[in-house]
Amino acid sequence: MSHHEVAPLSVVRVMGAETEFGISQPGRPGANPMRDSARVVDAYAAPRGLRSAQSFWDFSAETPLADARGFLMHESDAHATQLTHLPDAMPDAQYLANVVLPNGARLYVDHAHPEYSSPEVLTPRDAVLWDRAGDRVAEECVRTLSTGPEPVNLYKNNTDSKGSSYGTHENYIVRRDVDFEALAEQLIPFFTTRAILCGAGRVGIGRSGEEPGYQISSRADFFEEQIGLETTLRRPIINTRDEPHADGTHWRRLHVIIGDATLAEPATLVRFGSTSLVLGLIEAGICPDIRFADPVTALQTVSHDLTLTAELPLEDGTTTTALEVQRTYLAAAREAAGAAPDADTAEVLEEWERFLTSLAQDPMQLVADIDWVAKLALLDSYRTREGLAWDSPKLALIDVQYSDVRDGKGLFYRLEAAGRIRRLTTDDDVTRAVEAAPGSTRAFLRGGAVARFTEAVAAASWDSLVLERADGSLVRIALRDPHGFTRDEVGDALTGAQDADDLVARLSAPGDPGTDAASDH
Repeated sequence: MSHHEVAPLSVVRVMGAETEFGISQPGRPGANPMRDSARVVDAYAAPRGLRSAQSFWDFSAETPLADARGFLMHESDAHATQLTHLPDAMPDAQYLANVVLPNGARLYVDHAHPEYSSPEVLTPRDAVLWDRAGDRVAEECVRTLSTGPEPVNLYKNNTDSKGSSYGTHENYIVRRDVDFEALAEQLIPFFTTRAILCGAGRVGIGRSGEEPGYQISSRADFFEEQIGLETTLRRPIINTRDEPHADGTHWRRLHVIIGDATLAEPATLVRFGSTSLVLGLIEAGICPDIRFADPVTALQTVSHDLTLTAELPLEDGTTTTALEVQRTYLAAAREAAGAAPDADTAEVLEEWERFLTSLAQDPMQLVADIDWVAKLALLDSYRTREGLAWDSPKLALIDVQYSDVRDGKGLFYRLEAAGRIRRLTTDDDVTRAVEAAPGSTRAFLRGGAVARFTEAVAAASWDSLVLERADGSLVRIALRDPHGFTRDEVGDALTGAQDADDLVARLSAPGDPGTDAASDH
């Protein structure tokens, strides 16, 4: 390829999901959610011999107060929930359990919720698969605790309908040389309208659901700013946390906090795939230039408008609609992907277009694909049959039951089992993804080391692995390249190693990607 040619746009990039699960203890509304969240983590870790102490996570490289706009927030100005690099400063710090799973994921307590952070993957299909694996991990935790004196229920949703919201975050590796202000400016219109493709749906309008009705996004009413560092207060459409979890001279990690928890796999695919393509457009300098007069108001207008026809004011005095904005991004992505995109990119473009075409005709055409549509159809059937108004407590209960992680209890899973929601994965695929890390990123080494040498893994993080040698000394292996330490690169070293000492030696051998990566801790 000559230096004049530009590579076709592709969805392939390092990405991953974070899910904070809603938690409740049946019959005990006053139960401590931090304690129960720690019990959830321990319920999964203990039977597998995995370490789940707060100290297991390697916090040394975390910088949650670094702002992508070029400054560092002072600790005295930060809310306690932002001090994730200082776990002892967090409320109820004794409950901050952390564990790394054999599939390379992290399971831990975050802000009074158990959170599953998926391993890094390279494609939207794999994002769907390892996200679904997290749902199965959550279900296993509930099952384990169900036989004890204090069972808990977990929900893959984003609000308790009492004014509280918790996150489903996405992460994407983006080139460091892309100007952050431009990145934010061009992403805002996309995120402001993306919920029509992948909203979870919600009974009630307003933070506490105080106004009767139904809306497309479960998170939209909780956003107040366009850009900011916070994730739990004054929530911004674009989060500026500059914590790359990788070599920061080459990469930044875009931490997306505006998404809903999606259970329908086609919606999850489009959520990750369309976002990756828009990031590619921005990196290539060919992203559409759309500017809302008031993005936060537009975000909430989109969520509250089930007709998808609301006119959204632009800076120049004209108006547009959510569908038109999404079509503009899709058209740019189609053109940049060229005539023969790779298979993963082609699938996302096809699904993105199918979604927009169907949404324009009748959203109910996507009842098998998008959670907000599937949930609305379910609620409407109850409303019609029983003559219920939108403020009926029964509808609020159905909303919650939709997201119950238990296979036989969650209404989503019952719809899916009945063939009414389309699956992209198989049960066998998901079972493998629960137990094994993806082979295409550094998660392969992290998860593989935990699986093979559980006792010798002293600590870990996204970009480090700390192993304990037989003599008790600790060795840190730096995983600064998210594209490195893959099955192709270190598979032989991992499977051939007899113990942790042998693995360190093999990773430090000349020509191995681990060369010079291991150093005394």
